[in-house]
Amino acid sequence: MTASFRPRFAPPALAALLLAAAALPASADALKTLHGQAPLVIAHRGASGYLPEHTLAGYELAIRMGADYIEPDLQLSKDGHLVAMHDTTLNRTTDVASKLGARNGGYKVSDYTLAEIKQLTVKPTGTAKTSYPGFTPSSANPLRIPTFDEVLALAKSQGALTGRTIGIYPEAKIAAPAMEDKILASLQAFGYGRSSDKVFIQSFSLDTLKSLRAKQDALGMSIQEVFLGNTASASFSDIAKWVNGIGPSITAGGANAVNQAYIAAAHAAGLLVHGYTFAQANPEPAAAQYGKYLGWGMDGVFSNYTDLAYNARAELLAAVPEPESYALMLGGLAVVGLVARRRRKTMA
Repeated sequence: MTASFRPRFAPPALAALLLAAAALPASADALKTLHGQAPLVIAHRGASGYLPEHTLAGYELAIRMGADYIEPDLQLSKDGHLVAMHDTTLNRTTDVASKLGARNGGYKVSDYTLAEIKQLTVKPTGTAKTSYPGFTPSSANPLRIPTFDEVLALAKSQGALTGRTIGIYPEAKIAAPAMEDKILASLQAFGYGRSSDKVFIQSFSLDTLKSLRAKQDALGMSIQEVFLGNTASASFSDIAKWVNGIGPSITAGGANAVNQAYIAAAHAAGLLVHGYTFAQANPEPAAAQYGKYLGWGMDGVFSNYTDLAYNARAELLAAVPEPESYALMLGGLAVVGLVARRRRKTMA
């Protein structure tokens, strides 16, 4: 039986300590990740298995469930604004057909202005619903399409609330210089720019990532980049000349099949491995799936079910020998627990 703990409503101080513990490096032989650190929980399109994808509500729920990073896919509106949307069209996930109708024979994001896009409501897809038990979003319009800046602002505000830094993992969905420029401008405006910042920029286009790297160099930026494309088309050592990591599909086959040897080879070239997409909703088979890839040393998982990924990582870390730094962290947890017990006695 797998654990069913969901870190939904942990007190901010306690949640911060738990998540900080996950960031500590484990002993060298304990974890097979590239840097010996705990693998990352990346909220794929937000908590998209529970709430509509790419919404402020979905991102916030993922943060409440313990996500290290939230992932906004980015498209450009007709008037040049970055919006969080996976598809190049609006009709799969919104009510655009009934509210605005088609443009130029279709529903391309690039055919609608930001003001028009802001009129739309994002619909649940797959197993998602419009609400989640016990969760009330803090945003005024939690199921509308957010801009990239709104996602960044949410990460900052939730970081202040939870006492931990919320990472951002944007994807440039189209290969366009204008998108590259706007992504970097928004990140700069919110204070991101160093390799140590909790940001990864991802793309299926290696040319886009090369262009972004050159622009980052010119701007004095060094944000990490991740290639999502076909890694069989180039050696890991060649890919590592341009990016910091790769994002392979866990359902790929052939030369792109993700297994222990694949991850080890990527690590040997100095590449992080963040696999996508962990979409199993059933806790027990999900735990087995996470356990396999995390056991192989995968550095991060893109998951539709943030709580299940969080639980799987917790189980992995529970089996890891604790270095001395964990003793200090556990001491902090004990103090928080003692204070909480005293408060309950005082209120009784």
